[in-house]
Amino acid sequence: MNATGTPVNEVDHEFYHREVDSFLPDRIFDAHTHLWCKECVAWTAPGAADDVGLDEYNRLMKDLHGERPTQAMFIPFTTSVELESRQKANQWVGDQVALDTNNRGIFFIHPEDDPEWVRQEVRRLGLHGLKCYHTMSNVERTWDADIQAFLPEPLIKVADEEGWVITLHMVKARAVADPANIECIRHYCETYPNMRLILAHSARGFQPAHNLEGLPKLTGLDNLYFDTSVNCEPIAHQAIIRIIGHDKLMYGTDMPVSHLRGRSLSAADSFIWLHEDAPVWGEKHQKIDPVIVGLEHIRSLKWACWSEKLSDSQVEDIFYNNAARLLGA
Repeated sequence: MNATGTPVNEVDHEFYHREVDSFLPDRIFDAHTHLWCKECVAWTAPGAADDVGLDEYNRLMKDLHGERPTQAMFIPFTTSVELESRQKANQWVGDQVALDTNNRGIFFIHPEDDPEWVRQEVRRLGLHGLKCYHTMSNVERTWDADIQAFLPEPLIKVADEEGWVITLHMVKARAVADPANIECIRHYCETYPNMRLILAHSARGFQPAHNLEGLPKLTGLDNLYFDTSVNCEPIAHQAIIRIIGHDKLMYGTDMPVSHLRGRSLSAADSFIWLHEDAPVWGEKHQKIDPVIVGLEHIRSLKWACWSEKLSDSQVEDIFYNNAARLLGA
């Protein structure tokens, strides 16, 4: 399988010990991470095996967390819209979760899935919720898709009846500042209070201005949560802490993205990804050695927590307690 990029190296180890190790609490709950098998995807993370299950996940997490015990909510990973591939991906996660009941897992859906079939499959696999993704929507430009196009209301209703979580990676150019996204999130959360909605990537606030603008319109929703996964902008996390509350924010690695090299960077009214092969690392004054995204992401959380003057116990909430409470782990 194709694994483009440089595996974890001494540059990353030095960064971890300098920037991350002293900040992390003693235990971690990763609220957004992926497992996959080679039958469902055409690539893997640099330095990872073709099949990434529980054992390989635990090995890779040492690059980010050292020897700290790490629990997780696992998300299936497939690049195909075909039912067979999605079933294999969901079965893979169900099998891995069964190996350690301290972990949780969610079910990857297609918007045309029958809600009752989804209910039975989630129960059969011992999973705890749903994951939707815009590429499953039946629209030409999926990055402009309405939430309803890939997370339809009948599936929200089942999640509400079952008390499930749903992880949502919203799209549209202005993310959580987009009026249609705001309206849909409020409608789903207010209409279905027993469903818990998690906005991935700190509300996809890779451009923090969108969080500052949109989050005040999403206050007062008790069943709305956020995971931080690979967002490298401190103000994106700070906006959630200050506007919504630190108790609704959960750390997530988004592995395999955590093991790619580079970072997200806000620019203008949008953002870009600086990948390892981007022509920006050879500055005229010195050469920059980019580290893996997961370490940049943790440092952004360190800066956010420092700026918001969070206590050690509040940092532990973000990295462990909030997810453990939400998921009953």
